[in-house]
Amino acid sequence: MTQAVLEVNQLTKRFQRFCLDHVNFSLEEGCITGFIGTNGSGKTTTIKSILGLVVKDSGRIRLFGEDLNKNERKLKDRIGFVMDEGYFYENLTLKAMKNVLAAAYSQWDEVVFLSYIKRFKLDLKQKIASLSKGMRMKYAVALALSHHADLLIMDEPTSGLDPLVRSELMDILLEFMQEEGKSVFFSTHITSDLEKIADMLILIDHGQITFEEEKDELLETHVRVKGDNAWINEETRGLFLSVRQSPYGFEAVTNQRDNVRAVMPEAVIERASIEDIMLAYIGGEHDAD
Repeated sequence: MTQAVLEVNQLTKRFQRFCLDHVNFSLEEGCITGFIGTNGSGKTTTIKSILGLVVKDSGRIRLFGEDLNKNERKLKDRIGFVMDEGYFYENLTLKAMKNVLAAAYSQWDEVVFLSYIKRFKLDLKQKIASLSKGMRMKYAVALALSHHADLLIMDEPTSGLDPLVRSELMDILLEFMQEEGKSVFFSTHITSDLEKIADMLILIDHGQITFEEEKDELLETHVRVKGDNAWINEETRGLFLSVRQSPYGFEAVTNQRDNVRAVMPEAVIERASIEDIMLAYIGGEHDAD
């Protein structure tokens, strides 16, 4: 049985307009886990609580089987992180910023760092403030992967990036996972990024975990259904997680494929995407907090 690299138990954090409500989940070693949900669902607050950037109200966080509160410095040495929002000093050069951050890690590897800088075509003399969004993300990834971290935590790293850069990042994550004992926790609302690379998916909505499932199992058991509005009634509606109707018919998502086929033999049944499934469980978009 694989070890849990991260265990979150009863994590709670209250703000004036939002609450993380007794969040529970765990990450298995050797997996890329996608942490999905709409903007404002609690992804960033959860990750900041794990990293100690937000002080939790209650709950327990264990990393690599040890309590984070008791072994924070040692355990954080084994984590690489990439955040969507800036945590760099804008007026420093890439080299100067690296020098500040590298000092925090016992296993900093300058050779690995310089190989990423070359690969990403970055200039160490350039100032942080002059970097594009894509270059900033690549720099953050170079820093996160240059101290032999075992767990890579990424909060919305692909937000606002073009498809080419996003694809490049997915390739880097797959490379990272080739090494034994590595794990990735990847939060995003761009669920298409996870279609190819994720092993597990955790959905958070309004500060609560809705599901924690294997990606392939979710995609196998959930389907999109299209058909005639006349087939939707009080009895059949219960077969679906969500139903959207228009003058041209209905579209729905279900995890009861066989039952739907039995009562609607002429319905069109298609593969559901991760986004279809996510929106079916949360009932569509909602406002960010």
